[in-house]
Amino acid sequence: MFWFQGNSMQLAKSSFGLFLRNLSASKTTLPVLTLFTKDPCPLCDEAKEVLKPYKNRFILQEVDITLPENSAWYEKYKFDIPVFHLNDQFLMKHQVNTSKLEKQLLKFEQQGATD
Repeated sequence: MFWFQGNSMQLAKSSFGLFLRNLSASKTTLPVLTLFTKDPCPLCDEAKEVLKPYKNRFILQEVDITLPENSAWYEKYKFDIPVFHLNDQFLMKHQVNTSKLEKQLLKFEQQGATD
């Protein structure tokens, strides 16, 4: 997932390899925030805007629940998107709860600092 748009995409592609090398060299990996979505999803678009200030603290992975390989997620979340999981654990649905997200990210970051 790239947070870049338009002319910045070229920069994103060239910088992404460097980012991955730096990330893999680091001892602490970022948590994965999974967004269960579909197209179109105006609520998902709003949620992604709310997440922008946190974008350096997790890796955003989007799962399109309308794809055939995601039919189990479709059955589970068809009336609830956007739905978010953090490191494969349910976190929130319908909208971003920034206090809940912040709490979980801090918890993850503190665990990484003590490892």
